[in-house]
Amino acid sequence: MGILVDGVWHEESDHGGKDAAGRFIRTDSIFRNWVTADGSPGPTGEGGFKAEPGRYHLYVALACPWAHRTVIYRALKRLGGAISMSIVEPLHRDNGWEFADSGIAHTPGATRDELHGARYMYEVYTRAVPKYSGRSTVPVLWDKRTGTVVNNESSEIIRMFNVAFDQWAERGLDLYPAAMRAEIDKLNAVIYETVNNGVYRCGFAAGQQAYEEGFDSLFRTLDELEARLGRNRYLLGERITEADWRLFPTLVRFDAAYHGAFKCNLRRIADYPNLWNYTRELYQIPGIAETVDIEHIKRSYYSIARVNMNRIVPKGPLINFEAPHDRARLAAAA
Repeated sequence: MGILVDGVWHEESDHGGKDAAGRFIRTDSIFRNWVTADGSPGPTGEGGFKAEPGRYHLYVALACPWAHRTVIYRALKRLGGAISMSIVEPLHRDNGWEFADSGIAHTPGATRDELHGARYMYEVYTRAVPKYSGRSTVPVLWDKRTGTVVNNESSEIIRMFNVAFDQWAERGLDLYPAAMRAEIDKLNAVIYETVNNGVYRCGFAAGQQAYEEGFDSLFRTLDELEARLGRNRYLLGERITEADWRLFPTLVRFDAAYHGAFKCNLRRIADYPNLWNYTRELYQIPGIAETVDIEHIKRSYYSIARVNMNRIVPKGPLINFEAPHDRARLAAAA
């Protein structure tokens, strides 16, 4: 991956910053406006972005867990007809995320940028801000009317999708109910730091101590989640919430990518009875399997030269997300 500096692309190998001890530091997202039902400002940014069908476009990578969150919400809320979408190629190359017509071998599932005809994701950023400096990450929510990026922070995009488009979406599904928000936010903070970002703290650590810190906190939290899911069907009880869908993209990638490429190898998710059954239950919810592409995931993570110098993609492992799960037993017990 590389970075834009005053609108000019510069190649580099790092995927974020690091502190003096070699700990991976994730850079913050830059575009933080919100789409709201009436166009009023959201919790961050400015107003003027009103929810309308056909106005917004989502740029994603099927390999990326942060982008995967938004694809899941688009599917669950049935927003495919209201929000169009482009999918970049999975490979990490010198020009960053690339579209399917960029001259490389096409990966099934990747698309062209039908909106702008861009070859690379960074060109979408410079279309919004010609002198943009920063990383060209996904997801990106683009406003076709004003010709700019609305937001590139996944945690905010999913909350927009949860409520802003309800006039054209699945109204009965609220994944961030008011009565549960404090609980969701508290659990999200732990899971983000130690699991969602924790796998990256392992994979991109630049020192042994930094790696072991990330590794230990990752598996400590996975052990705690295993115990929690022995009591609850979902993370916060009998109702699926945002917390579940923020955890799922990491779990579904774990055995295929993080266990090997990022040296998160104490245990696989398949070695945790509750987490593994839970992962399969979420995968089998209608619409979710179509958002998961293990080939994109493996091609992406194993193409990162920093963690896999020869970029050889493993043929395994065999993972059967369609196998029956036992999560209904907890609902019956309750």
